[in-house]
This record gives sequence, C-alpha cells and structure tokens, in this order.
Amino acid sequence: MKIPHWLIVFAFCPFIACSDTETNTTDNETETTVKSTSPAPQTPDMPAPENQPVTAPFSYGSPDLTMNDPDGKPFSLSQLKGKYVLVDFWASWCGPCRADNPNVVAAYNRFKNKNFTILGVSLDEDKTDWVNAIEEDGLGWKQISDLKKWESDAQKKYGFQYIPYNVLLDPDGKIIASELHGDALMSTLERVLP
Repeated sequence: MKIPHWLIVFAFCPFIACSDTETNTTDNETETTVKSTSPAPQTPDMPAPENQPVTAPFSYGSPDLTMNDPDGKPFSLSQLKGKYVLVDFWASWCGPCRADNPNVVAAYNRFKNKNFTILGVSLDEDKTDWVNAIEEDGLGWKQISDLKKWESDAQKKYGFQYIPYNVLLDPDGKIIASELHGDALMSTLERVLP
C-alpha cells in the first residue's frame, strides 16, 4: 500500500501548520523566519450587531478573489454572495490541510442544503497535484487557484501566514469567523446557519 507523503509528514508532526518558512542553521543557532506577508485586512471600529453570531473579534467585508477553477475557467468569490461561505485556504502538499479535509467534507455534506457552501482556494503550484488531491479527498465544492503557492493573490489579500486557514462569510460577504477546524467548524455552523 502506497502511503501519501503528506500523511507521513503529518503523522510525525501533527500539531504543525504549513507555512512558507526558511530555516538557517549556523553553528549552535537555528533561525526560522516567515517570508514577508501582507497584513491581515483591517477591521472597522464598530461592534458586531448583538443578534449576529460572531466567533471571531471582527466582522468586515472580505476581499474578492478571482482565480481559475480546475477546468481553467475564472471564478470569483463574489459570485457566491447571498450564501454563507467557508473560504478554505489549503494545498495538496500540506499535510495538516489534507488531514483536516475529512472534517471540511463532513461539514459541507451536513450543511450544504442550508444556504451554505465552501470555496476551496489552493496554494498549489502544480495543477496535476491539486486536481488529484481534490479527487482523492472528495472535495465536492468549487475549487480555485492561481497556482502561485505563497505568491498567491489569496495570501496577499487575506494576509495569512500558514495553512490550513479559513474564513466564514455571511450572505453579505462579511467575515464573521476564522480558523474554524474540527468541532469548532461544526459548532459554529450549527449556531450561525438558519
């Protein structure tokens, strides 16, 4: 049985996230740096409405993304306005992302008929690896990528420094939660969705 390389890495490092880091070793000193990234989107100075479930300390409009799907057709996040959308940033080469995918699939299957969908945004650079991972992991929702890895427009606009990373948008396109994984994803969707 062939074991995927991402699973082997994750088995030995289960609490890591994938990031674009460089490690430099000199004598007895190790220095790890994260490549520069854009800052996270700014929040307005106003509280969220009391009746709106918010699991993150912000609520603001999300930057739009337009990238190609696996068939080479452009698709924009704004096309999903009117639905609750989990924007899921991941990559085929990211072990923690692949390990989290079964949770994301379960959430999609449970809530897809409640005005909810997912937009997968990949930080891959190899289209074949990306498409194979979509199929292997059973990711049945819209997927897009600019195939630029950490130089992706998604990373520049959302400012995340590691994956898996996600944001939950309300039907108006406002970010109402982020970094939802495992039980936190399910419980948040249970509270938020009508």
